[in-house]
Amino acid sequence: QVQLVESGGGLVQPGGSLRLSCTASGSIFRINVMGWYRQAPGKERELVATITDGGTTNYADSVKDRFTISRDNGKNTVLLQMSSLAPEDTAVYYCNLRYILNGITYWGTGTLVTVSS
Repeated sequence: QVQLVESGGGLVQPGGSLRLSCTASGSIFRINVMGWYRQAPGKERELVATITDGGTTNYADSVKDRFTISRDNGKNTVLLQMSSLAPEDTAVYYCNLRYILNGITYWGTGTLVTVSS
């Protein structure tokens, strides 16, 4: 079993920056993908960014050039550095870990990011 704990959400003004962190605990095996998804009120959950344990990244078009995902395999941690935040980035952000070979997926409980003046 894997547990994912997110931190770093909060209120930020438009144009500001925020960093989200997620740490995985439990039995972590390779090969996996960690990432961030978000769900805004009244909308479906959507991908933000993912990163494999080999360092390959993938971003949603809406966050490219503004968000950067990174991970520390030794600490089982994934970070999401967000900049130039806009009100449309307001959402609950969820950490995700997926095993590539069998597709088993784990989710964190989410952290709220609110972008407002």
